[in-house]
Amino acid sequence: MMYYNMRIIRQAPFILVYLSGVWIAPVYLHPQCLDFKPPFQPQEQLAFCAMYKNFGCCDSAKDQELMAKFYRIMDNFDYYGYASCAGYVQDIICQECSPYAAHLFDAEDPSTPVRSIPGLCGDYCSQYWLKCRSTITLLSDDKHLAEIEQDQHRFCKHMELEDPDYCYPHLLSNDQLTRNLGRVNADPEGCLQLCLEEVANGLRNPLAMVHANDGTHRFFVAEQVGVVWTYLPDRSRLAKPFLNISKTVLTSPWEGDERGFLGLTFHPNFKYNRKLYVYYSVEVGFDERIRISEFRVSATDMNVVDHSSERIILEIDEPASNHNGGQLLFADDGYLYIFTGDGGMAGDPFGKYGNSQNKSALLGKVLRVDVDNNDRGPVYRIPPDNPFIRDPEARPEVYAYGVRNMWRCSVDRGDPHTREGKGRIFCGDVGQNKYEEVDIIEKGKNYGWRAKEGFSCYDKKLCSNSSLDDVLPIYAYPHKMGKSVTGGYIYRGCEYPNLNGMYIFGDFMSGRMMSLQENRRTRQWEYNEICMGMGLTCAFPGLINNYYQYIISFGEDEAGELYFMSTGVPSATSASGVVYKLVDPSRRAPPRKCHYDPLPVKVKSKLIKFNPKEKLTGVELPTKLPKEPAGQRPTAPARTQTTTTDWLQELMDLLREQEAALGRTTPATSRAGGGARTRRPGRQRKGRRRKGKPRSEASPRNGGVRLAGDEEGRNDRGRVEIYANGEWGTVCDDLWNTKNAAVVCRQLGYRYALKAAKHAEFGEGTRLNILLDDVQCAGTEQTLLDCKHAGVGKHNCAHYEDAGVICGNTEYVEY
Repeated sequence: MMYYNMRIIRQAPFILVYLSGVWIAPVYLHPQCLDFKPPFQPQEQLAFCAMYKNFGCCDSAKDQELMAKFYRIMDNFDYYGYASCAGYVQDIICQECSPYAAHLFDAEDPSTPVRSIPGLCGDYCSQYWLKCRSTITLLSDDKHLAEIEQDQHRFCKHMELEDPDYCYPHLLSNDQLTRNLGRVNADPEGCLQLCLEEVANGLRNPLAMVHANDGTHRFFVAEQVGVVWTYLPDRSRLAKPFLNISKTVLTSPWEGDERGFLGLTFHPNFKYNRKLYVYYSVEVGFDERIRISEFRVSATDMNVVDHSSERIILEIDEPASNHNGGQLLFADDGYLYIFTGDGGMAGDPFGKYGNSQNKSALLGKVLRVDVDNNDRGPVYRIPPDNPFIRDPEARPEVYAYGVRNMWRCSVDRGDPHTREGKGRIFCGDVGQNKYEEVDIIEKGKNYGWRAKEGFSCYDKKLCSNSSLDDVLPIYAYPHKMGKSVTGGYIYRGCEYPNLNGMYIFGDFMSGRMMSLQENRRTRQWEYNEICMGMGLTCAFPGLINNYYQYIISFGEDEAGELYFMSTGVPSATSASGVVYKLVDPSRRAPPRKCHYDPLPVKVKSKLIKFNPKEKLTGVELPTKLPKEPAGQRPTAPARTQTTTTDWLQELMDLLREQEAALGRTTPATSRAGGGARTRRPGRQRKGRRRKGKPRSEASPRNGGVRLAGDEEGRNDRGRVEIYANGEWGTVCDDLWNTKNAAVVCRQLGYRYALKAAKHAEFGEGTRLNILLDDVQCAGTEQTLLDCKHAGVGKHNCAHYEDAGVICGNTEYVEY
């Protein structure tokens, strides 16, 4: 990584959208579904709302649900009524599948109430009212609509939207809304508009984010000072570091100091051999070196490295304090690749041609070694097909040469369907004083430095040497765009199909985010800048549109989603580093397509819950209730992201106060089976609302469940407690999975089981007996008692194995 010594002032997060001296502020489209996520292409054909079969907000399950609702309504009509109104009813019902459903239903974010009938254009509304107003009360149980049903003017006035561009059906013929629907938004200059999700913060120069590829979906973030932190899939961080060699690592608090802990990678067979490799600066006597070491994870704690297990794989003297390289990775061939810098200073002044062109030096190289089966004998071997293994004037470790200071490299996972591109290694190579470049690494190739910098000659004498035979970069950019490239990744994740095949990288100094995409016809790499979404582009719950300028590194999680790390102050001791996830707001994958069940992680350390700090900027999200006629109240209260207490929770709070006086306690988050269904934030339920009183704790039914133990008092998660044979008890997590969790969540009125929590994640229910063990559900049972189990009261487990769930009405977990 190449820093420039300059005074850097810490600033608040900002949006980098400066192009050619002009600030661009166009109006952007904002397709959004009622679950407050982007639309998608359904995996299966829609049978009922077929007008949205290619792109919209409904999968086949939702399509069937809407079809059933349609027939329930139309069963109230004779042949003539059916012929007159079926088309209107179908059109109105299917707007939940529109890619602009949130706009049609006035549900811009969870803080706004939602319509029960979508916004209708005036002419369409008049025709509908004249022909089919008898369907209004069948489509909606909104009392206000029932009161104005007989008044055409009041009804159609109520159906108007504040933004008339989105009313149905005129939005279908609005070219501005439909022309590029489903594509990544770009401004007139071609700058792609993406958004971010904050993932971690408070880090000291986070320069690596890696996963262990062991099925746990943990990710590990390394700080430059030599500390590595473990993050769980729910983004909570373990209080105890995974690795801490800060006392050995050579670094300093100076802004721009490139020395420190620089690289981390896990062995491809880590799940079985528990090995990982690190790259860091170290001082040995009066010498500065780079050290590559092997560690093993502790045999007693999967989240802590055994620090006594360190074995030094390789040490290389560093003649200067900069250009230290730092990348480690395993490619598809299973070998360990080590990317070293040229030794520092300017112009690679070491020897006649510099370190990079000298194949007998290990600096300025891509090295490849075999670290398999190294428990006895040498710590590494030379792969038999290394290109210079028979060259007496070359080090056999050398795989490629002529590099200056490659800062961040990655291996392409390949196209998810065709596997095209799989195994390619991409690197960003930091330039001298004119150009930054991106390269694809190939065996035995010369990447030109110091003869060339990008496509340009640097050392004219070397550059004119016909034997140079160097490989040109796939892209280079001048220093007016940025002065220190940070290599990235080819996106191969599941969640954002539009980004597939896009190489996303950045520049440390300018904060510029960039992308390259290969033209399959010409095999040339085409450039697009990436800007943060403007206007409403990023107005989705949990998304932001700004980041700290100094882009240090990129990372990929186990599922292939893409992240980057940046900081406000580029010092190894400044805790201003943040990890961001890249998000495409224009399109997502179909629901459940990207679902995975992480393997359980046995946690012995205290968990620190993630607390996001960054905010969406430049957008004032709606917080006011819609205007209503005088004397009328809105049909549903506004719900905010921070206050979600419902009537049942208030009742439980009152019960606790009353029982406390009697010496009894009701769990703060308990909810009896058969209780009221929690509504999705900001969205009122369609159809009839379930009415009735909550079931009393004094007379639960057999098989009833409740949730307890969530520290924040949320109703959608907790330890599972079941009522069986006259008492409440807990459930052991032996064989506990999402099918079991689905039975519990459905009992409590939720659509999805988002997580089957284990290991007493929500605390131990020690005041209760363990009633169920070895539960095995198909997922369709009415209660856990209907599933296979060891028998009520029969178990061979303890309360530290109490099972829990996280439920929801959307397909993502809100932490």
